[in-house]
Amino acid sequence: MLFKKTRSSGLRLELERQLPAIWRFALSLSGKPDLADDLTQATCLRALEKQHQYDDKRPAIGWLLTICRSIWLNEQRAKAIRKTGGLYTAKASDLVDRSANAEMNIFASQVYTRIMTLPEAQRATVELVYVQQFTYSDAAEILDVPIGTVMSRLSTARKALGDIKDDGMIAAKGGQAR
Repeated sequence: MLFKKTRSSGLRLELERQLPAIWRFALSLSGKPDLADDLTQATCLRALEKQHQYDDKRPAIGWLLTICRSIWLNEQRAKAIRKTGGLYTAKASDLVDRSANAEMNIFASQVYTRIMTLPEAQRATVELVYVQQFTYSDAAEILDVPIGTVMSRLSTARKALGDIKDDGMIAAKGGQAR
């Protein structure tokens, strides 16, 4: 009983610590903040229900994001069966960092808006690799796809986002940087 309580406490602390990362991943899947909230809550609940499956020798974040993705896919399958609703894109203003300067927030909003136009699979892969900084192999495990698929999705996403410049500008339609 003591071991179970200790494991539960450790998982609860890890859940608290990883909530922002889970929410960001949920947002990359759902595209809408309120759906991300629901998905994050469902992930936490499922993790606590399945804590006996948690291997505390490995980082919890991979396990938690796998749960999150699994719940999302199950919900999407259920929606497809019922033939209801679609995905909504979150507003870039929902992600403004109040501590950053205005130019950085403008650029971040532009990048976010562009990323949200990518297909769901690419958005999730970009989130895991570029934002959460998972390795390709860890992202492949979380997404339950081969590592080559992760590399392909990132390559395709980079091509779609190719006009985003390192200097904090997005190239205009005519090829000129703004």
